[in-house]
Amino acid sequence: MTREFWIETLGCPKNQVDSDKLVGTLLADGLVPASSAAAADLVVVNTCAFIEEARQESIDTVLTLGERRRDGAELVVTGCLAERYGHDLATALPEADAVAGFGVPVSLGPKPAPAVPSFDLLELPRPPATAPWAYVKIAEGCDRKCGFCAIPSFRGPQRSRTIDSILAEVDRLGVEEIVLVAQDLASFGRDQGVGDKTIVPLVQAVTERVRWVRLLYLYPSELDDRLVDTILATGVAYFDLSLQHVSAPLMRRMRRWGNGDRFRERIATIRELAPEATFRSNFIVGYPGETESDHDELLAFVTEAELDWCGFFAYSLEAGTYAADLDGVVEPGLVQQRLRELQEIQDSITAVKRDELLGRRVEVLVDEPGIGRTYREAPEIDGIVRVPGHLEPGSFCSLTVSGAVGPDLEAA
Repeated sequence: MTREFWIETLGCPKNQVDSDKLVGTLLADGLVPASSAAAADLVVVNTCAFIEEARQESIDTVLTLGERRRDGAELVVTGCLAERYGHDLATALPEADAVAGFGVPVSLGPKPAPAVPSFDLLELPRPPATAPWAYVKIAEGCDRKCGFCAIPSFRGPQRSRTIDSILAEVDRLGVEEIVLVAQDLASFGRDQGVGDKTIVPLVQAVTERVRWVRLLYLYPSELDDRLVDTILATGVAYFDLSLQHVSAPLMRRMRRWGNGDRFRERIATIRELAPEATFRSNFIVGYPGETESDHDELLAFVTEAELDWCGFFAYSLEAGTYAADLDGVVEPGLVQQRLRELQEIQDSITAVKRDELLGRRVEVLVDEPGIGRTYREAPEIDGIVRVPGHLEPGSFCSLTVSGAVGPDLEAA
């Protein structure tokens, strides 16, 4: 009897790539996708452990799917939560038949199930994409020592793939847009001893294969003129900058590079080259030692920089990180107040930038019936463009923006 599987993916785009490769492995082993988790013989939860909120969501999902699975179905917990907490998590979650990070072999019941394979997911093939776009993970791990981040402790140092292996995956996916992802994207190839900015020839090679190439998570100090020119040459003038804050003293406590003045200068330079460039970033609020002055500086930066998209996240204490032992803990109520202030400013900026597109002719990639995106919107992260339902998914269409509602546009 053919076994059916269901994979529930939580967290970032990098986790989605891991799940896609896991799907390819299960299909090759003779399993078939189930219509739902409740109908599956094997349920896999690919977890996230980046911050406390993500960890709680992962645990809640495991418990929910454990309750909903049918009799005899097996439940496997894998991904970052399993890699970070291992045996402790297995003890805390008796609902799971197995808890193991990728790379650890697991046998389930009378028949071994390759749900947590003993090989490197980074290099595994994956099925063709079901959407006209796809994430492609080009490296695993990270060599940086950011004060708030525990990822290097369980994902390890950076391991870059070869350009040839990445291009082979791009060719197999059969999509119109490739979104390159990694924990430290612009450092791609440095661990292989081939010098800096290997990301540039990679992006150029991918651009020859697909219509759109997008880069997520760029460390600001790595965004030199050569990389900027390469991104602009793709036709997708979209810059996702990992800034985290702008106060120089706080950035030093974060063990991060840069400050507001450096970031403003770089953004202004890019806008001079490409006034149509779109910017996204994320910021941590309430990092230990964040003062009112630090917060005011961030408020001023968000107001003046006028980034198209911003995410704001409350600091999450991560055991084993540098920040876990810092003084100056910010009271939770104050963190929430600061988050609201920042979000209110950014929501207004985003709305104005969307309104500025009214009446403009834009090129839209149709993702699914009635839904599309311009180069200004990263898939699953930013807003969308609502388009006529008859337009073919995977097609590029020239449309006129006729409406703007919050982060979304309407075009016909």
